[in-house]
Amino acid sequence: MLGTEWGDRPLLLAVDSDAQQLHRVEGELQRAFGSDYGVRGELRCADAVTVLQGASARGERVAAVLVDESFPDDERAQLLAAARTLHPEARRALLVPWGSWADRATARRILQGVAVGDIDYYVLKPWTTRDELFHRTIAEFVQDWSRNEPNSFREVVVVADRTAARGLAITDLLSRNRIPYSFRDRESALGSDVFTRFGRPDSEVVVWIPALGGISLVDPTNTEIVEAWGLSTTLPEDERDYDLLVVGAGPGGLAAAVYGASEGLRTLVVEREALGGQAGTSSLIRNYLGFSRGLSGSELTQRGYQQAWVFGARFVVMREVSRMSRDGDRFVAHVTGVGDVTARCVVLSTGVSYRRLSVASLEGLTGRGVYYGANVSAAHALAGLSAGVVGGGNSAGQAVLHLARYCERVYLVVRGPELGQSMSAYLVDAIAAEPTIEVCTDSEVDDGDGEGRLERMTIRHRTSGEQREVPVNGLFVMIGAEPRTDWLPPEVRRDQRGFVLTGQDAARSGAWSHPRDPQPYETTMPGVFAVGDVRCDSVKRVASAVGEGSVVVSQVHTYLSTPHG
Repeated sequence: MLGTEWGDRPLLLAVDSDAQQLHRVEGELQRAFGSDYGVRGELRCADAVTVLQGASARGERVAAVLVDESFPDDERAQLLAAARTLHPEARRALLVPWGSWADRATARRILQGVAVGDIDYYVLKPWTTRDELFHRTIAEFVQDWSRNEPNSFREVVVVADRTAARGLAITDLLSRNRIPYSFRDRESALGSDVFTRFGRPDSEVVVWIPALGGISLVDPTNTEIVEAWGLSTTLPEDERDYDLLVVGAGPGGLAAAVYGASEGLRTLVVEREALGGQAGTSSLIRNYLGFSRGLSGSELTQRGYQQAWVFGARFVVMREVSRMSRDGDRFVAHVTGVGDVTARCVVLSTGVSYRRLSVASLEGLTGRGVYYGANVSAAHALAGLSAGVVGGGNSAGQAVLHLARYCERVYLVVRGPELGQSMSAYLVDAIAAEPTIEVCTDSEVDDGDGEGRLERMTIRHRTSGEQREVPVNGLFVMIGAEPRTDWLPPEVRRDQRGFVLTGQDAARSGAWSHPRDPQPYETTMPGVFAVGDVRCDSVKRVASAVGEGSVVVSQVHTYLSTPHG
């Protein structure tokens, strides 16, 4: 055993059978993180498991577990399983030597480990003193851990009963808008103190913001929360005319805002719910170019928001555009709660809305345990409880795996006969390897009830008709989506499913009467463009939406520079 005791500090645990290499890893961890984190090294996996067990028994936190890849598979698997179950927030990584990218077996080991949830990624072993690449990699792991660790003290503190529907809804709102927060049970020491100081006897939720001087909000609306944090929900009367109006702040809309504002267009973005749209609910996007360890949808979109804001784009959140028309060379859009705004061009990036289960008993529990497309990054609020996910796509697969890190039991309900029909293979394999998850194929949820909130649901086998009731404290429904385009004027043509026609589809629709051909992302209404999921025949991928959002700005410039535009 190497290293020192860490006391109340979160632990960074390194395991390597090479004593010299372990000493170097420990030294670099101690040098960069020793003042705030405990550092410990072990030469054997079995000893490291004992350390993790002891930390769990004492209620001590573990931030990261780094394991040398050269250990036998069974020993390494036992250690990683202990880390995953005893300390689910801890970041887990394989320690690999420089040059390992030449070893295909190492690449397969990393890929498989990430796919089944054993590791988050890999870390190159330090090869010299003050290895700044090693420091940076560990810093990213530590930052990610601290942002999600339930006991970390964050900029915003949400206090409620852990099963309170409004508490879960608020944490979802904060998470999707990338507002750093922590959740505290009302009965905890901090929670009780916050309620005593700021709450009322009949309060359900208190939102305390120590980062902003201790502001407290009692049973706040979503608008009150985002306004307190600094996100705008309105516009001054003298700021109502823009060059470009972007409707929707998903990846496509954010990209359009970044490129539009950076190229000198006065840009306004209106978002009805939260930054990121559907992509913002993804707990991990692993295949976005340039982010080798993956990143959450909310992090990706928050970065896009910050870029657009710095370039000068204005944002109005928690509002929606309810109607739009042309008035001369301007488009007039009515924004609920704000009024009319005008723009020379419009980019539609409204994305899609999740389909409903259409089960009356569950519709009555929406927001009280039943969530449509809800972000499950606040899963620690359901720790030790049970949850269900309905859907067979990748979003459902990612959600059920994330819930499995915290919940005692997770049910995945799929209408089809097998997962592989609609879900990526790596997710299917990861779900099969997780004993906490029960997959119910050829099934559907047709009932649910509870006292004031969801407490149980009924799963029906579609072929046999057999029903069974299971206890659940949260049900996340991810069964597909529909475009939100019913507010658009008739001049903007859509297909039979409501997706907006653009480019050649717009030209062939019979509704295009302009002498020139429509541009690739232009709708049947000249000057109005559509990008991302709302566009007919678009590729439903985050990277595709970002690409369309960036490219459409050049088409906006073309339209604005055309005399007959």
